[in-house]
Amino acid sequence: MSILDIDNTKIAVIGLGYVGLPLAVEFGTQWNTVGFDIDQSRVNELQDGYDKTGEIDCNQFAASKFIKYTSAEADIKNANVYIVTVPTPINESNLPELSAIKSASHLISSMLHEGDIVIYESTVYPGLTEEICIPILERSNLLLNKNFYCGYSPERINPGDQSHRLKDITKIVSGSNDFALDLIDSLYTSIIEAGTYRAPSIKVAEAAKVIENTQRDLNIALVNELAIIFNNLKIDTNEVLDAADTKWNFMKYLPGLVGGHCIGVDPYYLTYKSEQAGYIPKIILAGRKLNNDIPGYVAKKLLEHLNAKTIQHDQANVLILGFTFKENCPDIRNTKVIDLYSELQKLHINAEIFDPHASYTEASQEYNISLIQDVKSNYYDAVILAVPHDYFVDKSYDFILSLCKQKHVFFDLKGAFDSTISDFRL
Repeated sequence: MSILDIDNTKIAVIGLGYVGLPLAVEFGTQWNTVGFDIDQSRVNELQDGYDKTGEIDCNQFAASKFIKYTSAEADIKNANVYIVTVPTPINESNLPELSAIKSASHLISSMLHEGDIVIYESTVYPGLTEEICIPILERSNLLLNKNFYCGYSPERINPGDQSHRLKDITKIVSGSNDFALDLIDSLYTSIIEAGTYRAPSIKVAEAAKVIENTQRDLNIALVNELAIIFNNLKIDTNEVLDAADTKWNFMKYLPGLVGGHCIGVDPYYLTYKSEQAGYIPKIILAGRKLNNDIPGYVAKKLLEHLNAKTIQHDQANVLILGFTFKENCPDIRNTKVIDLYSELQKLHINAEIFDPHASYTEASQEYNISLIQDVKSNYYDAVILAVPHDYFVDKSYDFILSLCKQKHVFFDLKGAFDSTISDFRL
């Protein structure tokens, strides 16, 4: 089979979340594509041309003329290119949780044919594709590089980022042999305007992906630690960063809560594999711990500021604005706002959370928490702007002020407003 033979190529994208849907929609503009997801409600909304994640708009749905959305396994049995984009989270012990990628591999194994290609995009640790996924695929009684081919092309989607879309980001590609690499490269080249980078091996491609977010995690951990230091020294962290940023080689990162499906997860995949190889990482795990400790640090700071203004903390009405893991995005996966909420509860500070972007149903199902659907005027003793959605910032500080009692505390964690306005920011 030639990948460039449009008439005889059928692509099945398995997993239609933030990664899989944009990929399936883009392939569907040119190629015979099936978007598969086990969540029938997700499939139903996509069939109606609606994407709750906000990544795909009506024009993109309309342009994807050769796609079918389904939850029926029979609809992908005749595919000859399988692309796996299922979640790879961590469990409560911060260990890789691989049930979804194993399940997808078993599904493909049950329908694999001679000459088929399987491409993994889910973030994994170096070696996982060859050590776990390919042996599952070979249970089909087909052999790698003899009867079927495999590759890894890591996702680089940034949820909510309209400036860096799928087509605009260089795509790393790798294959189980040179023939597979050529086919996979030609496939992605057909949709990626930014071009591709041919990694020398699957392991290199896996490692490149996992260190991208590990590097970001460590850089944010550094500025979070700097923020703690500068807060103790009564220096504005953002002013320091602005000054340092005037040097050409300074990399400006901002302090904040570090959550989401990548930055707060991927370092654990790398450290898990490293420990298996006999080395316990020091800097990576220290950065993870520091970032995980930030919600507790913020909670203690709120207690200090409430006490300083003689506001009884266990009787205070506290409002947290924002629940998603980042601004202007509905994604609540691994949000650290829930950790902030829990830390406040430990200090006997009751809080409620409002977020116009977050799904109330998903918040209840995933975190057993009820988000409020509206805010109250002149009611709150403290307001924490945890996620600076445009919805909040565009309303200006007057909106924040209208929610507060005359004596109140305002935390602007990411410095969305002028520093003179807030009592505390990271």
